[in-house]
Amino acid sequence: MANSIMAALSRGISGRGKALSSVPGGRGGWLPIYESFSGAWQQNVAVDREAILANPYIFRSQSMIARDIAKLRVKLVSKRGKIWSETETPDARGVVLRKPNHFQTRNQFWESYFLSKLSRGNTYALKQRDNRRVVTRLFVLDPSRVQPLVSDAGDVFYRLSSDNLAGLENDLVVPADEIIHDRWNCLFHPLVGISPIWANGLAATQAQKISESSAGFFANQARPGGILSAPGKISDDTAKRLKETFETGYTGENAGRIAVVGDGLKFEQLTVTATDAQLVEQLKWTAETIVTSYGIPLAKVGLEKLPTGETVQSMNIRYYVDALQSLIEDAESCLDEGLGFDGISAGTEFDTDNLWRMDSLTQMEVIEKSKSVLTLDERRAKLDAPGITGGATVYLQQQDHSIEAIAARDRQLIEQANAPAPTLAPDEQASERAFVAETLLSMRKALEAA
Repeated sequence: MANSIMAALSRGISGRGKALSSVPGGRGGWLPIYESFSGAWQQNVAVDREAILANPYIFRSQSMIARDIAKLRVKLVSKRGKIWSETETPDARGVVLRKPNHFQTRNQFWESYFLSKLSRGNTYALKQRDNRRVVTRLFVLDPSRVQPLVSDAGDVFYRLSSDNLAGLENDLVVPADEIIHDRWNCLFHPLVGISPIWANGLAATQAQKISESSAGFFANQARPGGILSAPGKISDDTAKRLKETFETGYTGENAGRIAVVGDGLKFEQLTVTATDAQLVEQLKWTAETIVTSYGIPLAKVGLEKLPTGETVQSMNIRYYVDALQSLIEDAESCLDEGLGFDGISAGTEFDTDNLWRMDSLTQMEVIEKSKSVLTLDERRAKLDAPGITGGATVYLQQQDHSIEAIAARDRQLIEQANAPAPTLAPDEQASERAFVAETLLSMRKALEAA
């Protein structure tokens, strides 16, 4: 593995530039500073990445998106006319889509792929090639151990730290064509993506502080503090000793015990303020802010009821459009380029049919209504049923006519209406007049007889 990368490195670096420089650091750099608000790092108020990743709504949003896309099968497709249809490729590129590497299944690979992009804004996938330069394996790398570099000539390289799973025994610099770099929200540098955590870090940090405060509050049996007062003047040492005694003996695990005091000491318990009582509303706001930054409908994660008039299926379509579609399209584009497809006549495509799981009644209604568009075999395939004799035909009702046939009929009627009346020859005109006269005479005789 290392030898093949070194060979690619020698081919890639030669003649491309004299020196390599890293992309800008700091805000938007490859190791950005995450702040809960502007200037927060100067006040020692920084976003704790490990802590906010444990936020239930960040965890839920990232895992939901990653797992929903990971369950989709990646197809090799080719364009025939104007239609994209699934095909097979004889080389290893079809195999790598089914088994990306030696330690991950297809689902595990794509889950780690999208979790890297969602949590860090960047996904780096290292290619392993065979002797024909065909990609046979893909490895998702730790974004914190990859650094983009730019040469004087503007060529892109990547510095990779050692990674035993990917077969990297030493630190290496590889050209861009050895890496699939999927990134989004490139606000500060075109080679550096930004995670949604950059936008929801303040809300997540607030939720963390609220949770920590609430945990301490409820550890004291949800009782706020109080004031211990004496009728006369007491020294600072005595006040400190009494405070420590009460905190040790009657708070935390000891909350609720009976305190016996003397010498006129009096304890007055403080009440919960209205602001403190709004913790639930504040926590809901942080959750809504986090989920919205990922484009997920609030009803999808239980933060609100399904809006009136909206169905589960319409909500899932909105979820796909707002949260999944751009990620899927980006991955397809990166995969096409990374595996050597042109994306015009051949490429890759995620099979999104698995996203639209319907109840049996709705599924049968959709299949029934598609009979004039899909063949019987195509409709049976949606039920995992095999094809049958005569099933490769689209059926229509007898009264249905094609647009061409209707247009031809209308042209014929117009031509007949505009055609001049036929003229009769003189002998035909005399014969017609005799026929009319004879008919009128017969009618008169019939009336007289009656």
